[in-house]
Amino acid sequence: MAKKTIKVTLIKSPIGTKADHRATLRGLGLRKLNQTRELEDTPAVRGMITKVAYLVRAE
Repeated sequence: MAKKTIKVTLIKSPIGTKADHRATLRGLGLRKLNQTRELEDTPAVRGMITKVAYLVRAE
């Protein structure tokens, strides 16, 4: 059975945001604008996406 994934893209610059939000982006593996990562769909990842929802697009 294949694991479910979420595609996350950084769409807004983290410059000027809180340090813990920038750290959350690093935890998601996002460093550059328009960079996309496919991450495993877990409650922890969903919580991180929710925290920085104004900076990312999730599909």
